[in-house]
Amino acid sequence: MTSVMLWLGAAGSWLFIVTFLLDGWTRPGYRPVRQPVSALALGSRGWVQTANFVLCGLLIAAGAGALAEPPGSVGLAVVVGVFGASLVASGVFPMDAMRGYPPGTPDETPAEFSQRHKLHDWAGMLVFGSLPIAAGFAVFAVPDAAWKWYSGLTAAALAVGFGVFGQAWEQDSAYAGLVQRVTIIVGWLWLGSLFVYATR
Repeated sequence: MTSVMLWLGAAGSWLFIVTFLLDGWTRPGYRPVRQPVSALALGSRGWVQTANFVLCGLLIAAGAGALAEPPGSVGLAVVVGVFGASLVASGVFPMDAMRGYPPGTPDETPAEFSQRHKLHDWAGMLVFGSLPIAAGFAVFAVPDAAWKWYSGLTAAALAVGFGVFGQAWEQDSAYAGLVQRVTIIVGWLWLGSLFVYATR
């Protein structure tokens, strides 16, 4: 049963990437280089990314519990569980329409945000904050030396990447979406690989 849960966690991590990449590349009026992944939860096809947030978050949260099994780490399991739950919350509370998406939306940032958007921001902070911490926990929880290096480098890359994305988003950079995507791919690939590693 533990192995099944770990594979579910890996599937959720990797399915999230595949879904937002394919949906973003094929969504009319959506600009992946500028606009964030969360904006995909808006518009007539928004249900695709909403389902992506919720389903993948649930799969990751389910797999998180198995990471606590010996010789795993309870701390690592808890942080990954928070990460999964925060992804679910990101889908339940979508961001506000802004910066030209969905098509017809003014190409600017609203002066005020809805309560729903604020909750989405809080969920996003947990998502972006918990994954680097999880990678840091893995440095101490995983016995394999190569994995310690991989996890440590991932933690550093995520901390820098999410920080750069935060600045790019605040400045409405034309490359904010690209920065976010690269960082997400680095982090989610690591997490899926961690789940698979734990099945050994």
